[in-house]
Amino acid sequence: MAKRIINDGDLRKYKINECLLKLPINEHREAVRLMPKEIGISLNTFHNYRNILLNDPQDIPHERVVRLERFFGLRQGELLNRTIKGSVLKDLLLRERKYNP
Repeated sequence: MAKRIINDGDLRKYKINECLLKLPINEHREAVRLMPKEIGISLNTFHNYRNILLNDPQDIPHERVVRLERFFGLRQGELLNRTIKGSVLKDLLLRERKYNP
């Protein structure tokens, strides 16, 4: 697999780097060392999570996203850099019944 070059200005799917950059440098270093251990992943996987670009198909497993949000003091869904659109199940069921009685 060819190595992909990711620039600092590329928009990431998750705000991990943004949150880390708000920390003082000594806390930033310590956080990068501690967080992977706390969520049960390798440092390399953590760096991969940090570098997922906005339109990449990869995702971080939900439980790990929730833990990262808690680490950074974010509310549910705030780690993601985009809005996920979708219908409410009740609306989908009504629409389905309307078109397929």
